[in-house]
Amino acid sequence: MKIRQSGMPEESMWREFFEPQTTLTRLGLNRQCVDVAEFGCGYGTFTIPAARIISGRVKAFDIDPIMIEATRSKTMAVGIDNVDVKLCDFVGNGTGLADESIDYVMLFNILHGEDPHELLDEAHRILRPNGIAGILHWNYDPATPRGPDMMIRPKPEQCRAWAIESQFHTDALSPIIIPPYHYGWMMKKPKR
Repeated sequence: MKIRQSGMPEESMWREFFEPQTTLTRLGLNRQCVDVAEFGCGYGTFTIPAARIISGRVKAFDIDPIMIEATRSKTMAVGIDNVDVKLCDFVGNGTGLADESIDYVMLFNILHGEDPHELLDEAHRILRPNGIAGILHWNYDPATPRGPDMMIRPKPEQCRAWAIESQFHTDALSPIIIPPYHYGWMMKKPKR
C-alpha cells in the first residue's frame, strides 16, 4: 500500500530540501550502528550517506520500482556495496526482517500515512534494545515548498506521542530542528 500523498518531485528539486549527512548525524546515526532499515528509500537521498556512516548494512525498502532502481543505480555508481535494496510493501506486509535485528530505523517523511502506528510498531519490532528510530518530517507550516497536505501533516508533538504509544522512549520534550523545512526526533527502544 502506498502512503497517501507520498509522490516524489523531480530529484533535482528533492535534493534542495535536505542536508543528508547533517540530518543523519543530528538524528543519532553513527558508526556504532551496525545495521539500518530505511522505510521508503526514494531516490536514495539518505541511503548512501547512511551506508557511508554505519559499519554494517542498510536495508532500503520502497514500494515504487522506479525508486528502487534509482537507489540501486546510485549505490552501484558510487561503489557502495553495503546496501540491500528491496521492492516491498512494508506498510501492508512489514519488512520481513527478523525481530531485534536492526540498530537504527529511518522513518523519514512517512508518518503522515493512514496508520503511523503500523510503521512505528514494525520499527519497534525489528529494532534491537537501545536501537533508535530516527523520525524526520516536514514542519507543520503551509509555507514549506513540499510536504503532505496540512490536514494530514503531523505536528511534532503528534509524532512524539505516536512513538511513545508504540513503546518508544525519549527524554526530549522538543523536536530537533532540521533546517530549512524539517524537524526530527530520536526515539529509543528501551532495554527490557
